[in-house]
Amino acid sequence: MPLLLDLNFHHLRLFWAVVKEGGVARAGKRLGLSQPTISGQLRTLADQLGTPLFSRSGRSLQLTDTGRVVFRYADEIFSLGRELQAVVAGGGADHPLVTVGVSDAVPKMLTHRLLEPVLKLPQRPRLIVIEDRTDRLLAELAVHRLDVVLADTPMLPTHKVKAWHHRLGEAPVVCCAVPDLAARLRLDFPRSLEGAPLLLPTEQAAVRHALDLWLEELHIRPDVVAELDDSALIKTFGASGAGAFFVNEAVVTDVERQYGVERVGTVESVRERYFAISVERRVRNPAVVALMAAAGSVLRQA
Repeated sequence: MPLLLDLNFHHLRLFWAVVKEGGVARAGKRLGLSQPTISGQLRTLADQLGTPLFSRSGRSLQLTDTGRVVFRYADEIFSLGRELQAVVAGGGADHPLVTVGVSDAVPKMLTHRLLEPVLKLPQRPRLIVIEDRTDRLLAELAVHRLDVVLADTPMLPTHKVKAWHHRLGEAPVVCCAVPDLAARLRLDFPRSLEGAPLLLPTEQAAVRHALDLWLEELHIRPDVVAELDDSALIKTFGASGAGAFFVNEAVVTDVERQYGVERVGTVESVRERYFAISVERRVRNPAVVALMAAAGSVLRQA
């Protein structure tokens, strides 16, 4: 391995830009350089380090294990460089940028509770939050466009991404409904759900299978009015009186207050579990560390 003094930081910045932009063509357009020029300098950097930084998968480039390590160091190097420029200029360090991907299955109220402490850090970051399907977010995480992904599932064998999940905690679901319907359903819950109007998440949500199994084991056949893939939309329909619905225990008080609904009963055997997924086995980003610490006061850790 060459000495650090021999490392060409111009080549390293080009490598960093290619990963950030998601390809040689995009980086070339951004930097005003031709693709052959960038490709040649990337080869020089790999030769200098003595190991490949990319592997080819079809028409796209994928980071090798060494490439991921080099990118993390490059990202820190250039981040520190930007902070140094700001300090020398007398303006203080810029707010560090933190980009969080949130699975659309994670309740928005819970997302807010988990991210709120991040904005109270001594060096407040500039926060970007992107909501999408978990698989799409993991693809963005793999090319380092995201710092962390919040999801309702851990890493699975079907996820073709090298990353680690960190368990944030769990909470049971609570059945809620508008006051009149809630009063009726409380009388013999959960048996009262037989034939009752019910709103369910779609099968994309991890909790849906657990709810189906719970209802099947109790031989309860509700009247499923609608299946919705957006948790906020389920609450909106529920607040209109369309049917009872389930929410995470961690946010049920907020849901009652905001949507004017009441609790019917808690289903301890059906639990929603949440995870932070990162490309680091050991999380060092202060914002992500704060997020994980916040989960301890919001979700059950057992």
